[in-house]
Amino acid sequence: MLAHDSGPRRFKLEPSTFKQLSGWADDRMSAAVPAVLASCARFVTRPAAAPLDASAMSADFGRVGDWQTLCESAEALPSGDDAAARGFFERDFVPLAVSDDGTADGLFTGYFEIELHGSRRCHGRYQTPIYRRPPDLGLKPQPTRAEIEDGALAGRDLELLWVDDPADAFFLQIQGSGRVRLRSGRTIRVGYDGQNRQPYIPVGRLLIARGLIPREQLTMASIRAWMRKYPAAGAALRREDPSYVFFREIQGDGPVGAEGAVLTPQRSLAVDRAFIALGTPIWLEAEERFAHAEDVRRLVVAQDTGGAIKGPVRGDVFLGDREYRRDPCRGDERDRSILPVVAPWRGGAPGSRTFASLAGGLKLLSQLRQKGARCGILRDVGAVVAGYFRARTRIVCRRRRP
Repeated sequence: MLAHDSGPRRFKLEPSTFKQLSGWADDRMSAAVPAVLASCARFVTRPAAAPLDASAMSADFGRVGDWQTLCESAEALPSGDDAAARGFFERDFVPLAVSDDGTADGLFTGYFEIELHGSRRCHGRYQTPIYRRPPDLGLKPQPTRAEIEDGALAGRDLELLWVDDPADAFFLQIQGSGRVRLRSGRTIRVGYDGQNRQPYIPVGRLLIARGLIPREQLTMASIRAWMRKYPAAGAALRREDPSYVFFREIQGDGPVGAEGAVLTPQRSLAVDRAFIALGTPIWLEAEERFAHAEDVRRLVVAQDTGGAIKGPVRGDVFLGDREYRRDPCRGDERDRSILPVVAPWRGGAPGSRTFASLAGGLKLLSQLRQKGARCGILRDVGAVVAGYFRARTRIVCRRRRP
């Protein structure tokens, strides 16, 4: 069932099979297990009856207790055993294809933990502030990037650090996490802690629209090179993006995603939490825009979010620390995401089964229809609404006539 009576209606799930996942048999599945276990470490600290992610308005992704049981199986997997890991996912999960208003195509990009040079205080070349989250964030409208750069937050003791390059500070906000190296040699790790709720305008699209960088040459490196070549124009361009990201200092290992789990390079994904619950495994099929880059066929785990990540088929793959060898700024890729959702089902009356999760109902429905059964989906208070369910879902089947 859905945990809420209303939610994002763009989101749609369709039953799929593991055989339909392109590259499923070739992925190094054991490499995804550490990301799963990182989420599991968060699950064990939460009540079993709590929803997996209360922010997910699109569907019921189950209760934490359902996932805690799966975590016990994941912890028992032998390290580096791809076959065992693949068997675990095929046995306990069901693939559901995600679409956005009927289309499975979306945008997937990559982000990394950028490194900057900075100081605890404003002096010398360290003139660009990295701001903490304002205490009134969410309580009243926040200033735009241009207004913040003009001093809208000055004098409120929100400066976390000062860095030496405004362009690097801008790209830190795009990446959402980074490390600031001080002159003493010490490194301070910072992570995403909120956004000013202003619309995100990609500067890359502006550069393409104005003919300043050809679409086929647009990468993060080319954008940074253009800003360094034209510093005044670069500063003006950045001000056209009203969105602004706030940060917090992270102690210990990192970077840490919105779920609270340490991110795993190549296996952690930032998603829109309104549609996808954090902690959910996702099969990513992504076609690279650049001819020299390989397509992506990989199991990842939803563990982070970001101000620019909006929509059910939208994601940002964490690539690791330092700048990724294949520049992660992808532009307007059209990719496809397949979402494997756990499918715990609970017994019901003879002739029907009742489920606490949408995934459980869809899994059995798919299996029964493949066997030729004539099945339908009912809910306690009505029928299917806009591709998702309200209240408790029930599957009812009729016997096939001889």
